[in-house]
Amino acid sequence: MRTEALTRLLSQLDEKREELDRRRPLSPAEAARLRLYLDVEWTYNSNAIEGSTLTRQETLVVLKHGLTVGGRSMVEHLEAINHQHAIHYVEVLATRPTPITEEEIKTIHRLVLRTIDDDNAGVYRDHHVLIAGSAYTPPPPTAVPGLMMELSTWLARTDVAPDMKDADAHHPVERAAHAHFRLVDIHPFVDGNGRAARLLMNLLLLRAGFPIAVIRNEDRAGYYDALEEGHEGRLDSFLVFVAHAVDRTLDMFLAVSAE
Repeated sequence: MRTEALTRLLSQLDEKREELDRRRPLSPAEAARLRLYLDVEWTYNSNAIEGSTLTRQETLVVLKHGLTVGGRSMVEHLEAINHQHAIHYVEVLATRPTPITEEEIKTIHRLVLRTIDDDNAGVYRDHHVLIAGSAYTPPPPTAVPGLMMELSTWLARTDVAPDMKDADAHHPVERAAHAHFRLVDIHPFVDGNGRAARLLMNLLLLRAGFPIAVIRNEDRAGYYDALEEGHEGRLDSFLVFVAHAVDRTLDMFLAVSAE
């Protein structure tokens, strides 16, 4: 059952999205500026959460100019490039009318780890894993295929038009947050689960007509705390956390479109 605070926040998001829809389409210049900004913000923050030392400006240099940055590892450069490729794949998927499939989730992950760890890219783990800093123990590897099938079935069952509530009565932002949490809870891959989960979440937001949620590196502690509560069966904090991230992006779009 939804908390009162989350209900109010989701209603606020709907109002802002409706206002943004009235202002669309953005001018080509606005759209290009926002796309580059969000590509960099999304890539920088998602990789920084996982330990990358590339700064925002360095991420921009890698993504926009294709240059290497002295003192940074090749893996960090590849993480940035791969993440941008994964974003572009997600943007293509967002335009398709068919439900998100298990194979498409694997492809997202394959793009994240391409040339970094090809043996495990898009491949479910075959051994037990532990999550550093977490008391949560992911399910055994034998359970992963079945759990991922359940996730893809749930995604198909709850896939609806952007202006509708889904069959399970989830708001689109709730649904995206639930999908993110379920993927990290299953922890199907050896590495790259967090980045894949954030890409899946934003894919669902885009398909529902919302802008992406950028989980900021500066909010990493709160993000991990909310996920930890979710692993313990209390998901409210994580749902609110994601909703606030969507709210920030909506405010940015509205500010740009008002200029």
